[in-house]
Amino acid sequence: MAITASIHHLTHYKYDRPVTLGPQIIRLRPAPHSRTRVISHSLKVSPGGHFVNHQQDPYGNWLSRFVFPEPVREFRIEVDLVADMTVYNPFDFFVDDSAQIWPFEYPADFSEDLTIYRKPEEAGPRLRAYVASIARKKTNTVDFLVALNAQLARDIGYIVRLEPGVQTPDETLHLERGSCRDTSWLLVQILRHLGFAARFCSGYLIQLRPDLVALDGPAGTDHDFTDLHAWCEVFLPGAGGIGLDPTSGLLTGESHIPLAATPHYRNAAPISGGYSSAGTPEVEFDFDMTVTRVAEHPRITKPFSDEAWQALDALGQQVDAVIEEQDMS
Repeated sequence: MAITASIHHLTHYKYDRPVTLGPQIIRLRPAPHSRTRVISHSLKVSPGGHFVNHQQDPYGNWLSRFVFPEPVREFRIEVDLVADMTVYNPFDFFVDDSAQIWPFEYPADFSEDLTIYRKPEEAGPRLRAYVASIARKKTNTVDFLVALNAQLARDIGYIVRLEPGVQTPDETLHLERGSCRDTSWLLVQILRHLGFAARFCSGYLIQLRPDLVALDGPAGTDHDFTDLHAWCEVFLPGAGGIGLDPTSGLLTGESHIPLAATPHYRNAAPISGGYSSAGTPEVEFDFDMTVTRVAEHPRITKPFSDEAWQALDALGQQVDAVIEEQDMS
């Protein structure tokens, strides 16, 4: 039995004068390929009086395009999402025999379709050196990707970076630190320079406090939280898109809910759009994300409480009494 978790995500802009919003593109609906089951999802945008078109981009991601014909003093976006946090095995996939060993060639049937995901940007000296340091000997493809992802997590420290944009791979390698989007874009470029088809992915990350403290390895978070996150997906014949999270060095799991997976990070921004106004307005920005456990069933690591057992035992005794009273035994 699983935990059901609810996300509430608020983004709110307030302006000190009327502004004219350009078309606003919102990518906050879980992508069709999400392995985590999304039970419900809602998107509320205000102020009213807008026009909206729900679409899919060229890569199959959902997006909503909002147009505001009149000037506004605020722009408010609310997402409510309920997800089934059933644990799944991230290695539950099969790789075609032709791609079991790296290096491999993508099948001619769809290699051209992957061109946009295999074309790297021009590498700077640090990226060239990093890619050159990777051994090219024949090895199991999945083992190679797991090791590369883990190595990048060790080489690049994680930081919370509030500045807009994404660092270049050379900047991230030089600083030896970056946000999730910086390290994920670096991994995308490394994989492409190695011949893999890779894409940038943005989405929600739900981290729930574990029932038991780990005896070895990382203890995990001490509280439930959720946030916007970024990772990388690599395409393997037979397996499809496999999520690699270079922030943790692990494969993605039920805690990762993709919103957009695109060839370039520019097309994966959760919200994009501009505005114009007379003069430069003062903008007040509010952002809030919360996660709540809305259903939590007993499980091996967190069985019934003593109170629950007592209530269950009492109910059983009541049933036994009725059975005996009605001579049904």
